[in-house]
Amino acid sequence: MSRFGLEIRAATAAEAPGIATLLGMAGHPVDPRDLADRLTTLRDAPGAALVALRWGPPSGLLVMHWYPTLDDARATAQITTLLVNPEERRIGIGRMLLKAAAQAARSAGCSKLEMGVPAGAPFLQAFCQATGFAEVGSRFVRPLRKQG
Repeated sequence: MSRFGLEIRAATAAEAPGIATLLGMAGHPVDPRDLADRLTTLRDAPGAALVALRWGPPSGLLVMHWYPTLDDARATAQITTLLVNPEERRIGIGRMLLKAAAQAARSAGCSKLEMGVPAGAPFLQAFCQATGFAEVGSRFVRPLRKQG
């Protein structure tokens, strides 16, 4: 998908250094070599990692996974990561990533998108409301291994 010099496509291991920079800006530092391996693994998983590119390093990233549920005959797509470079926000990159994600989820047979939004993220909450998401409950996370 391409619009006004912005290309949205599947992320590859080649973008790992730029995506690592984006993740680092968001407070999630990751080694680019480890990230390249993770991106390769994601390509075989039920989901998608989409990158937004504008004349240089990645401007945005969206990662989602789909899974079956008991309350719907069709799968649900869950967005687990949505990042846009802070210097490139408010120009439509997030919306374009979301549009591409919705197309990929529909193609995979999903009936809906969901996204967990942290309580301390009012800009992301406003983005979700502006792009058609409805607020439904909240989410809790528990590690599967004891923290040492």
